[in-house]
Amino acid sequence: MTDDLARALIRTVIRSVWGLELLLLLRRQADRVWPEAALVQELRASAAIVAPCLRQLVQGGLVREEAAGFIYGPASPLLEQACAAVERAYRERPVTIINLIVGASDDVVQGFADAFRFKRGDD
Repeated sequence: MTDDLARALIRTVIRSVWGLELLLLLRRQADRVWPEAALVQELRASAAIVAPCLRQLVQGGLVREEAAGFIYGPASPLLEQACAAVERAYRERPVTIINLIVGASDDVVQGFADAFRFKRGDD
């Protein structure tokens, strides 16, 4: 069950390893409100990487945006369970989780590419 939760969360919300690292950072310090600039600095990333990841996590119901910044806050107990499952799986099998994230991204790219594929006779 927990592996299914982790897979579902990765397939629907976590689009990159940066997004995963961001989620886990926020989860580890769940009581802290993080300004975006502090997250950029802590992850040693760029705003161009962190901002879209934050939007995805907020839209996915895992993180809340407040006036002072961002805070971990799953919208439901099931989302909290899924986050715990992802964290545990990443700690135990990091390569598997990274491959799952990359594979999910590849599925999105492939779906986009397939939308432009022409069948014979569609000229």
